[in-house]
Amino acid sequence: MKITTTLAVAAGLAALAACNQTPAENTADNIEANAENSADMIEANGANAADNLEANAQNTAEAVRDAGNNTADAVRDSADNATGNNN
Repeated sequence: MKITTTLAVAAGLAALAACNQTPAENTADNIEANAENSADMIEANGANAADNLEANAQNTAEAVRDAGNNTADAVRDSADNATGNNN
């Protein structure tokens, strides 16, 4: 959504800036606007990748904790059953 808004604003500004300018100036302005949009997209993609990486790491860590707790509980239950101690 942010990228779409940025592109729309850039297009609007480019249209306004086109008034009373030479064709070379218009081309230069369009090149700058395209470069700015590309840079914004790169930053947004980097932020999304970092967010996804962090979320995956948190999910994996939680899965490891859960597996450890389940294994420990199974060992405790097995020991309790072997000794006849059912707490």
